[in-house]
Amino acid sequence: MDDNSFSKECSFDRIDTIMKSLQLVISIPTFIVGLILNLIALWVFYSWKKQTESSIYMINLALADLLLLFSLPFKMYYSRKEQQRLVCKFIEALYFVNMYGSIFIIVCISLDRYIAIRHPLKARAFRSPKQAIMVCCCIWVIVWLSSIPIYDFHNNEKVKCFHNMSEQAWDIPIILSVEVFGFLIPLTLMVYCSVQIIQTLWRRKNQEQKWAEQAASIWIILANLMVFVVSFTPFHLGIFLQFLVRQRIIVDCTVKKSISLFIQVAMCLANVNCCLDAICYYFATEEFRKKSISATPASALIELRKL
Repeated sequence: MDDNSFSKECSFDRIDTIMKSLQLVISIPTFIVGLILNLIALWVFYSWKKQTESSIYMINLALADLLLLFSLPFKMYYSRKEQQRLVCKFIEALYFVNMYGSIFIIVCISLDRYIAIRHPLKARAFRSPKQAIMVCCCIWVIVWLSSIPIYDFHNNEKVKCFHNMSEQAWDIPIILSVEVFGFLIPLTLMVYCSVQIIQTLWRRKNQEQKWAEQAASIWIILANLMVFVVSFTPFHLGIFLQFLVRQRIIVDCTVKKSISLFIQVAMCLANVNCCLDAICYYFATEEFRKKSISATPASALIELRKL
C-alpha cells in the first residue's frame, strides 16, 4: 500500500530492508499458527450436528482468514521483486477481499449476538441458519465486486506487489469508501453492539445466572472488540496518512518514510487478527451457546441457548 517511487528525492531502501526482516518475524508465525487454529476451528464448527447461525458465521470467518493466510507467502515474495501486473492484481485482490470479508463477517457475528441477547423475544424473526447463509453469500458477493478497482491499481507491466500503486488507487472516492464502509461503519456497529450487550448483561447480574458466568461473557465481548480495534485501526489510519502523502499534503521526506514503515507494520498487525479470530470467536460461541443469559420467558431462553 505504500509507494516507494512517489518521491524521487526520498529513498525508501532502508524501510524496505527493515520490512524484509520484520515480515519474516511476524508473517511466518502468523501463517503457521493461523493456519492450524483456523483449520481446527473450521473442523469444529463444521462437525456440529446441527448448524446454527453462529456456526455458519464462524465457518465463513475461518474460510476468509484461511484464504488471507494463503495469500501471505505470495505477498511476502512478490512484494520484494518485480512481477507481472496480472499476478499482483490477483494476490492483492485475494488479500484485500478476505480482509474485508473477515471484517464484515465479524460485524455480522456481533449483530447476531446483539439481536439474540438484547431482543430475545424477537430473535426468531431475524435469526435462522438460512438467513445467516444468505447474509454470508451477500458478503462474499459484495467484497468480490468491490475488489474490481484493484485491477487498475498498477500501470506498469512489471511491478512490486502492494507497492507503486497508481494514482487511481488513491482517488478520493476509493479511499473514502474503504475508510467509511470498510472500517468506520463496521467499527461503529461493533462498538454499539458490544456496549448494548454489556449493559444488558450488567443489568441482569442479580438474576438467576451466576455473576461469574456473566462476567466471563462480558470479558469475551470486550476481548472481541479490542481485537477488532487493535487489528484494523492502525492499518486504516495508515491508509489515510498515505492518502495525505499522495495528495501532496504531507511532503516532508522523513514523515513519508515513517508513514511507509507504519502502514507496512500495520498490515502485518492486521494479519495477526487471523490467529486471534479463531481463539476469540471459538470461546465466544461456546460461552453463549451453552449459557442462558437472563431470566426471561421460556421461549427466549430457548433462543438464547442456540447461540
